[in-house]
Amino acid sequence: MTSAWRAWWTSRLLVLVSGIVGAAAFGYSARARDFDPAGLTIGLGSVGDLLAAPFARWDSVWFLAIASDGYGDGARTAFFPLYPLLTGGLGTLTGSDLVAGVLVSLVASFAAFWALHRLVALDFGERVAQGAVLAVAFFPMSFFLSAVYSEGLYLALSVGAFLAARERRWAVAGLVGGCAAATRSAGLVLLLPLLIIWWKSRPRRIEDVLWLALVPAGLAAYCLGLAAAGIDPLSPFDAQEVWYRSFAGPFVGVWDGGVAAWQGARQLLHGAREPVYFTPAGGDPFVVARHNLELFTWLVLLIPAVIGTLRRLPIEYGAYVLAALALPLSYPVEPQPLMSISRFACVLFPLGIWVALWCDGRRWRGRVLLGAGAVGLAVYSGIYATWHWTA
Repeated sequence: MTSAWRAWWTSRLLVLVSGIVGAAAFGYSARARDFDPAGLTIGLGSVGDLLAAPFARWDSVWFLAIASDGYGDGARTAFFPLYPLLTGGLGTLTGSDLVAGVLVSLVASFAAFWALHRLVALDFGERVAQGAVLAVAFFPMSFFLSAVYSEGLYLALSVGAFLAARERRWAVAGLVGGCAAATRSAGLVLLLPLLIIWWKSRPRRIEDVLWLALVPAGLAAYCLGLAAAGIDPLSPFDAQEVWYRSFAGPFVGVWDGGVAAWQGARQLLHGAREPVYFTPAGGDPFVVARHNLELFTWLVLLIPAVIGTLRRLPIEYGAYVLAALALPLSYPVEPQPLMSISRFACVLFPLGIWVALWCDGRRWRGRVLLGAGAVGLAVYSGIYATWHWTA
């Protein structure tokens, strides 16, 4: 508990301070009102709005709109319901969905760190558990874990499902996994590692594995809820087209991301905005080019971590990481194939476990990575708070 608490409050304080400093020093993007025309991320007064800046930007607008008004159009159904339901429910008590969303994410992220520490300690010991929590807490994109996004809640539920299965509490594993599937579309892939853990368990009982049917039931409940509200139950899948995601083939996004990075490099080296060497994504071609290079860099950094996870961790962890990455990498965004890949990685906790194992016994590695992660977290928190795109 102590290790999880220390990692949580220090990393969240860094997010808060960095976001406030960034917003106060550099102000907001000139297009901030375009991204939040209804003013859902403001309204707390000058001080309150500044405090909220590190927590509520970009997709926060969608979650807050759903928490307030429900699913009014097809695009909203791409955002799964559990997080906005909790936010809206708590918002009736706090009087602000924005405050409620931040509270839900903060509590969920702490629960995630606590559960992760307990899970890792079972198999790898206390020292590795501490390292894994720090690796996840100070991952440069971990500011999303406390933002008004579903990442913090999903991380808590996915780790909780693993922990429950590891402790052979199958009903809890199925229920928590079902909640994860009602939080994000990627939650459905939890069924694979949970089945692997069940297969490895002894005694292996059919009545236990039946509880895991609750995982896809979480997705089914969402679709049925939409149908009951008069909305197409398949709209969560169709809505991906609104965000320019379409199936390109298994892991084809890796190739497409490499091509986009090369074309982005050409654009920057050319030194002119015309002609545009890649599929236009809106906005300044130089900015898009830099994003494509940045996203590909993240992919390159992820590769050794994925390989290490497959080599050093039990098979269920590697299977989960591959299945979770298969979704964005097989359904790339046409203008930016690797869109949000770094954000998706921040909830893939097995990668944090591998980092801790890789650093175990080599303190200098841990210190270097922790320092680099803290700097990256501070920078990205400031960028996010100022309404500039991060992932």
